Amino acid sequence: MRSKLFVPGSRTELFAKALAGDADAISFDVEDSVPESVKARARQDVADFLRSRTMRDSSKVIIVRINAPGSPHFDADLEAFACPQVALLNVPKIQSAADVQAAAASLESAERRNSLADPIRILVNIETARALRLAAEIAGAHARVAGLQLGLGDMFESLHIDRHDERNVHAAMFAMRLAAGEHGRFAYDSAFPNIQDEDGFRREAEQAKRLGYVGKSCVHPKQVALANEIFSTDELSLATARRIVAAAERAAEQGRGAFLLDGRMIDPPFVKRAQALLAEANNGPSR
Repeated sequence: MRSKLFVPGSRTELFAKALAGDADAISFDVEDSVPESVKARARQDVADFLRSRTMRDSSKVIIVRINAPGSPHFDADLEAFACPQVALLNVPKIQSAADVQAAAASLESAERRNSLADPIRILVNIETARALRLAAEIAGAHARVAGLQLGLGDMFESLHIDRHDERNVHAAMFAMRLAAGEHGRFAYDSAFPNIQDEDGFRREAEQAKRLGYVGKSCVHPKQVALANEIFSTDELSLATARRIVAAAERAAEQGRGAFLLDGRMIDPPFVKRAQALLAEANNGPSR
């Protein structure tokens, strides 16, 4: 899931166009991008599209960013989007492990009412100071949590933190990546609001890639190509991974768990990373 394109739930004219684009995932949004007065209409429009013929032939990862737990729209959102077409529900404004557990319980109830056999997983937004401090607890709160998504806009704006300072961005990214990694969840990078600033998008995305994030949110189709490029695995990395795995097999036959390759000591953590890289490449973009 190198790229995830946000599509406002109130913009029905963009639905099919987004689905035909190059983003690995489409995230229909019925939260912040939809005014209160049209949330019910947007919910119905997205639900209808998800169940339409157009969706049946799509291989996209489908995500819906719903309204926050405790909001007047949360239960109705779960009822509308607990359907086979949805792979992930993106849940905003989570503040604690208890919030995750309550949301998961509500989702399970909605799935039972809708006779949904396969459980939908949860992508949790980390967008407040408290959520970042408790991110590891949040990541491990429930088996349905697939990953954590950084929300720098909400977090930095509320705290008056300068996003142009890469040290600030790195600090938040690093903290959330470790929290996600503690429980084997993936980390997903924040949206970048300035669609004209391609250099800024690239800097953030490249920093996220170096920290082990799997992809970046996009707010405009023109950002998708950049995200796909940056989070794709290059052939040089794949070639190195193949050599590491092959060398590890030879070393294992000789009873060695660690070995030298090109003057570099390789032991099990490096081998596991190489194996994961090859598996990801064989299975296509991370989803």
